[in-house]
Amino acid sequence: MSATAFDECERQTWAGRASAFAGSFAQLCAYPVPQLLDAVGVQADVRVLDVGTGTGTAAAAACGRGAKVTAVDAEPGMVELAAQTAPAADVQVAVLPVLPFADGEFDAVVGNFVLNHVGRPRDALAELCRVLRPGGRIALTIWSTPAAPGQALLGRAVEAAGVVRPSHLPSLAPEDDFPRSPQGLTDLLESAGFREAGCETVRWDHRADPEVWWSGPAAGVAFIGQVVLSQPEMTRVEIKRHFDLLCEEFAGPDGRLVLPHEALLAGARR
Repeated sequence: MSATAFDECERQTWAGRASAFAGSFAQLCAYPVPQLLDAVGVQADVRVLDVGTGTGTAAAAACGRGAKVTAVDAEPGMVELAAQTAPAADVQVAVLPVLPFADGEFDAVVGNFVLNHVGRPRDALAELCRVLRPGGRIALTIWSTPAAPGQALLGRAVEAAGVVRPSHLPSLAPEDDFPRSPQGLTDLLESAGFREAGCETVRWDHRADPEVWWSGPAAGVAFIGQVVLSQPEMTRVEIKRHFDLLCEEFAGPDGRLVLPHEALLAGARR
């Protein structure tokens, strides 16, 4: 299956940025991992696939429960970091929606914020359904829409600087997109062949040093980082100025940011 323009853009966005992600947004994304593993019943000897493993947080946590873990990511730099984080896991490069595994190879599949990064979400889920054994469970997280205040901070700074979405950063094709809501994610899972789908909203406050939070987009991490990097130097300075001003809304007593975030956690059975 050919990659979409969105997929190609994602590969370019993340190429060589594993360390920058590890030093900025990885701790934020780690928060739902225990709930994700609980949702699929990860325990000793369960065969688990962690898809889009990133720095390997979920893979390491699953190994810590005694599971037999395979972890994949599309970015080789992430695979290298994940192998260090989860040395007991089988970590390899693989790209949705085509995975190098047999039908029904896994008892459980987890994907922590991976569905945000694929061009054909339904096809990606259908592939995850294929590699999951009958009766096995899947659990996924995605960012909800509209974004929670803490998640919206960086985007507000970009908007305040007068920046619009660059034309070279594609959106999902309309036929591939879906509502980032509990019902929207539940419907998407069912359309891909899963059953007993359900979804809950997970909310938490992420605490971060302002300069650490800025370091991600400054290094081009994620979509917001690509928006920032695509601007002339003077515009980047202006974005940072607005970011510093907006940070005052979220400053805690110790000077660190207290950033409310919200994600959807969905589970289903094959």
